[in-house]
Amino acid sequence: MAQLDLNARTSAAPTAKEVWGWLSRGDVIMAVGVVGIIVLLIIPVPPVLLDLLLAISISTSVLILMTAILLKRPLDFTSFPTVLLVATLYRLALNVASTRLILAHGHEGVHGAGQVIASFGAMMMQGNFIIGVIVFAILVLVNFIVITKGSGRIAEVAARFTLDAMPGKQMAIDADLSAGLIDESVAKKRRKELEQESTFFGAMDGASKFVRGDAVAGLAITFINVIGGILIGVFQHGIPIGQAASTYTIMTIGDGLVSQIPALIISLAAGFLVSKAGVEGAADIALVTQLSMNPVSLGMVSAAAGVIALVPGMPILPFAAISIGSGLLSWRRSQDTIEPEREEGVAAGPIEDEEEPISRSLAIDDVKIELGYGLLNLINDLEGRRLTDQIRALRRTLASEFGFVMPSVRILDNMRLPNQGYSIRIKEMEAGGGEVRIGALMVMDPRGNQVDLPGEHVLEPAFGLPATWVDDALREEATFRGYTIVDPATVLTTHLTEILKDNMPDLLSYSEVQKLLKDLPGEQKKLVEDLIPSVVSATTVQRVLQALLKERVSIRDLPTILEGIGEAAPHNSSVVLLVEQVRARLAKQLCWQHKGDDGALPIITLSPEWEHAFADALVGPADDKQLALAPSKLQEFIRLVRETFERAALNGDAAVLLTGPTIRPYVRSIIERFRGQTVVLSQNEVHHRARLKSVGQI
Repeated sequence: MAQLDLNARTSAAPTAKEVWGWLSRGDVIMAVGVVGIIVLLIIPVPPVLLDLLLAISISTSVLILMTAILLKRPLDFTSFPTVLLVATLYRLALNVASTRLILAHGHEGVHGAGQVIASFGAMMMQGNFIIGVIVFAILVLVNFIVITKGSGRIAEVAARFTLDAMPGKQMAIDADLSAGLIDESVAKKRRKELEQESTFFGAMDGASKFVRGDAVAGLAITFINVIGGILIGVFQHGIPIGQAASTYTIMTIGDGLVSQIPALIISLAAGFLVSKAGVEGAADIALVTQLSMNPVSLGMVSAAAGVIALVPGMPILPFAAISIGSGLLSWRRSQDTIEPEREEGVAAGPIEDEEEPISRSLAIDDVKIELGYGLLNLINDLEGRRLTDQIRALRRTLASEFGFVMPSVRILDNMRLPNQGYSIRIKEMEAGGGEVRIGALMVMDPRGNQVDLPGEHVLEPAFGLPATWVDDALREEATFRGYTIVDPATVLTTHLTEILKDNMPDLLSYSEVQKLLKDLPGEQKKLVEDLIPSVVSATTVQRVLQALLKERVSIRDLPTILEGIGEAAPHNSSVVLLVEQVRARLAKQLCWQHKGDDGALPIITLSPEWEHAFADALVGPADDKQLALAPSKLQEFIRLVRETFERAALNGDAAVLLTGPTIRPYVRSIIERFRGQTVVLSQNEVHHRARLKSVGQI
């Protein structure tokens, strides 16, 4: 057992390759680096190691600045806030380490804190520590007051405007997606970029505070080093006060320069990054291109420099060189501008105002939703209930339920609507509308009664049922009482669903029918070729499909429908008779679609008297019969239908009306005018395996 344990421990020991693999991982290197920075705050470091760390700080700041200048867009450097935090922490750790060396070894001379600090201090002092202090203070003020403050203000404004513009940008993306201009992958990419943009500028607003804090800390550390160093040198080491002031000031100013120069460089990088939000391409190319494009501006610069060169006492050479250079560049730019205009004039002749083709204004949107300003948040609901997501789900649902591919929905804002109002348009005609309440929930009683909760009592827009808008805090109480709870986006989508179901025949255009036929499986292509156009036209197929959708019959089983048309078309030219033949073919589907919870098909039959009355009222040729029923009989029939179906509904049955095959379309044409949801089936449409349950008779 001991041997086994020893082997297990030996096999578990990491190999050199595994250790190298861990160290080569970026996350491990990052973690080790941050821990190392924290260690710098605690453990003293020798001057030689401090020189190396300071060199790394300066080089890294230059790398960050060059990266910011050469970027094409700010989002290419989304890690900059994190880099800024790490760089600031690193400089502060070096400040603490250098302060420890200055105070501990300053009495040994200016090289007590390393060569880098001593060299920077000597270079800045030039033999006079007062000049060094003044120049150092100016550098800190430039960084703190000018660059850092300006960058922070730009980042703050950019973050605010980016967040304010998010709903509009999100709406534009979703509108392009709904209109079919982009696909789902492009929309996801744009949404991701929009999210990164808002997060980046928000992070930059906070990260700029690190730089300001670093500048304040640099001033405080410099003051502490000078005063503390002089006191330690004079009272602990017995150094003359003049020598102590010179030595510790040189070291302190050198230390401040070594930390403030990288801070100034990174502040410049932050300024380049946040001020480049609207500039495309690298900063050098974009700025040079934009500043040197206007020949008039360059000409004015040339004239101004020439006038200044002629002023007595002014140095002629530099201003004359600027005047000549900008003048030549202005002349070159003016030639570059004239040549394209000349070529365009030769090729195209006189330039005329181009007018947008009138045909574009004739295009209409099949389905369009207009939103009031207060409903724009429905486009970008952060809780996952975005209106566009629900519309995409609705398109899939209609396609699977009815075989009908809903056209793309265009979503627009309309300032003329109420703040929380919406309008649904079908082929530019208003088909419905209403209002929803953002931040509230619509609560309904399944029994159809008024909800007993405090709120705004309204009618549900899709079905006209009593409903109440209540505060979100009442969700649990409404659930406890068994009420139906619906959020604003779902209310609008439900209304859109019912409107689309009512308008499916109008939306099934000729081109959509062609797409349905084209998308049939390969083994069904022969059926289409044999049927269209030799037996029937594509227009006839479209009219049959529209008639089926009008009664909310699914056309998903398109091969069966085409077989029914092909069977009846040689003998009948009437679309009504073709539809009845197809419905008989879809008997199993129709019975299954309308069966009750118990699996039986609840039916209300038509009495023989009414069967004969309708049959006798049919007039005209066989292919074009019309119903001529007396008005008094018609009113009596309507009354009996209402009473019978209401009794069935009270018993919980969603019954269908069963009639003879010859009169079914005419009975349906009457009932749809006052009870559109009622299903009318003929006896030929009852599948032989369907279980029937009679719940009444008219």
